[in-house]
Amino acid sequence: MEAITEVQYALDTFYFLVCGALVMWMAAGFTMLEAGMVRAKNTTEILTKNISLYSIACFMYLLMGYGIMYPGDGASSTFWPGLHGILGDGDNSAVDVIASGGDIYYSNLSDFFFQAVFVATAMSIVSGAVAERMKLWAFLVFCVVMTGFIYPLQGFWNWGGGFLTAEGGVGYVDFAGSGTVHLAGAAAALAGVLLLGARKGKYGPNGQINPITGANMPLATLGTFILWLGWFGFNGGSELKLSDVGEANAVAKVFVNTNAAAAGGVIAALLTARLMFGKADLTMILNGALAGLVAITAQPLDPSPLLATGIGAIGGVLVVFSILGLDKIKIDDPVGAISVHGVVGIWGVMAVILSSADATFMGQLTGVAVIFGWVFVASLATWAIIKAVVGIRVTEEEEYQGLDITDCGLEAYPEFTGARGHN
Repeated sequence: MEAITEVQYALDTFYFLVCGALVMWMAAGFTMLEAGMVRAKNTTEILTKNISLYSIACFMYLLMGYGIMYPGDGASSTFWPGLHGILGDGDNSAVDVIASGGDIYYSNLSDFFFQAVFVATAMSIVSGAVAERMKLWAFLVFCVVMTGFIYPLQGFWNWGGGFLTAEGGVGYVDFAGSGTVHLAGAAAALAGVLLLGARKGKYGPNGQINPITGANMPLATLGTFILWLGWFGFNGGSELKLSDVGEANAVAKVFVNTNAAAAGGVIAALLTARLMFGKADLTMILNGALAGLVAITAQPLDPSPLLATGIGAIGGVLVVFSILGLDKIKIDDPVGAISVHGVVGIWGVMAVILSSADATFMGQLTGVAVIFGWVFVASLATWAIIKAVVGIRVTEEEEYQGLDITDCGLEAYPEFTGARGHN
């Protein structure tokens, strides 16, 4: 019996780690997507920003974020509380924990790793929305606060035993983070964009909207496919275990529904763009795929595959109208992150009531209001302080020249004449 228990423990821990690695690979997806959607003169800065934010997020979550989000895991120390939380049960074997009445299927270290890459995902959402005109170091300072405090606190309210929990709380249900991860990232991004302003030349004096095209659509498409792949770990890993028949079947359904929702988002965005513009707009199609994935993330287990496709399809339609709507009110989001992760994140949270008996309209709406309200206000205050102390926006001359030169001193495409002045 002990041998079977230890095999189950090892299998679940390994599954958790592999899913975490898939989510980590989403960092590459965000990087490629953003690098493709910005102008050539800002590519190196985007690459620098993404690898830096991932590293800062992992360090800050180790330093303090995990302890804030999961204080019940032994994270009571005031010095490196995250580390104490990770190591709290680290020496216990699976047999010891289960024999003593515990209900643990994976090690604390694997849980920390899985949660850390989620934090980095939330921060990656912010990166694309503020692209092409924000100071690199101002962004990285915000990253410290977001990943070390703002995100973990609202994460505790939902997943760490706080007042939003489905059991004992207001009844908010969010399986893998349409609200906790995606809406949170979008709220932080919106706060930054409002203080930052639009890119120069994006909006004309008479209300016209001037398209600013990305430099590399193959790269953006590759990034989207990488994100699609990583999402199987994002949603599948949130099932937490794999070692019995019921859980294995549940994981299979999560994978099928995740894939179905993404496909539904693509098809819906493709058709919506065709009807509205008369063209198959690739940028809308890519965002449609991501919208479908965000929409199903709050509950990828309960819906039937057909319902999951419909949830993703509605997300694909919403994202097109949201991107156009934000442009009309002059909120400049170069990659559509606020629409994909914010507007569709809200839809994903509310769509849970279509399939989950545990979810209520008021419980889901409360979760949306609390997460958005906290992250937006806290982020707005943080951005405002950074703006007052060091500034958050580059000069007009630096923006024209490109952040690759001004922030990094290195061009991504130096062999192409005119890279600095592209678009």
